Amino acid sequence: MDSALARGSIDLNNLGKAYRRYPTRWARLREWVQPQTPRHELTWVLRALNLHVPPGQAVGIIGRNGAGKSTLLKMITGTSTPTEGAVRMQGRVAALLELGMGFHPDFTGRQNAWMAAQLLGMAGHEIEQTMPAIEAFAEIGAYIDEPVRTYSSGMQVRLAFSVATAVRPDVLIVDEALAVGDVYFQHKCFSRIRAFRQEGTTLMFVSHDPGAIKSLCDRAVLLDGGAIVADDAPDQVLDLYNALVAERENRGFTAAAAPVGQPKVGVRSGDGRARLLEVNLHNSAGPARVFQVGEALFLRIGLQKNAPVPDLTVGFLIRDRLGNDVFGTNTWHVPAQGLSSLVTGEMAELCWQVPELNLGPGSYTVSVALHGDMTHVENSYDWWDKAALFEVVRGPEPIFEGVCRLTQVSAVLTPMASNRVEAGA
Repeated sequence: MDSALARGSIDLNNLGKAYRRYPTRWARLREWVQPQTPRHELTWVLRALNLHVPPGQAVGIIGRNGAGKSTLLKMITGTSTPTEGAVRMQGRVAALLELGMGFHPDFTGRQNAWMAAQLLGMAGHEIEQTMPAIEAFAEIGAYIDEPVRTYSSGMQVRLAFSVATAVRPDVLIVDEALAVGDVYFQHKCFSRIRAFRQEGTTLMFVSHDPGAIKSLCDRAVLLDGGAIVADDAPDQVLDLYNALVAERENRGFTAAAAPVGQPKVGVRSGDGRARLLEVNLHNSAGPARVFQVGEALFLRIGLQKNAPVPDLTVGFLIRDRLGNDVFGTNTWHVPAQGLSSLVTGEMAELCWQVPELNLGPGSYTVSVALHGDMTHVENSYDWWDKAALFEVVRGPEPIFEGVCRLTQVSAVLTPMASNRVEAGA
């Protein structure tokens, strides 16, 4: 801990982690006998990481398997020692890392909860007062007094999370362990995390679930090749991550953050065998950037086929201001007349028609893509993130809440028989 930092902040300064690799099993023994003569090579997992997380911010850590996400969290929590650099934190820290980490399989859940709470710095009287709340949140019933080795993986997660969050921490660090729990308990966990965030808890969260990253985090960090390659808004970083995954699966593929002709900056990626030329939004009167709820929208996409490609597909995806996917489709599912006959070198315009834009008031972005087959992962020719930005405002329709307007909604009141009331009681 560092008293110079604000409570709840995290600072990583030139942080790195390397593991020793010995050429033979005897080299380790020789180095132990003669420590002045190193006989190993260093294999770096992470190196030269610099990151500052201010109090109360939620940061999502993403990256491929083996990118060093879990290693980073272990160094931050102190369960692994950095090879170089330093971690500086201030305040009470709670962490949920590997499943069942720190639990003794032969001790009961209650005994393990006591030990875990003591490691978090809680005194005996605090644990006594908090234990009923831990039991209630975990909802494992009589199993709280059974050995942990009899628990399912989901039950271990329930108990571990309940203990780690029994008292609101200044910093909460969560790895993928929550993915093991059932949907009901995941909702409970996310509700508690959101409540902590509102009270000022700093969150560092590792997950492969884009929805969780977007809904919980203000910011996302992408790890790749042992370094931070992106640090930005969650939807921006997730798009770059998806593009980098596709880049590794396709030769001649490039991925980069680039301006797309709008106030926003998005990710542009693809191998260029087909190219997006322009993206424009229209209403029935012409070019538009503001639409009323239920108004017609026309998405005009200029494109060019630069090489013979199989199954050229044109798709679009609408996202809300938080980066959540609202609606998307492509010509694999909704065929476009004439697209299959487009010849190499020819330029054309494809127009998507949305007769009624039944979205809730707010800001939205449109991403467009040219690819082969049903998805853009295997054959991605051109992905243009945030190619257009538009606003939806209220029209003459009845006031409603949410991101979409359901049509043909009506309400009918009918008398209820008294015997149904008695049965329900």
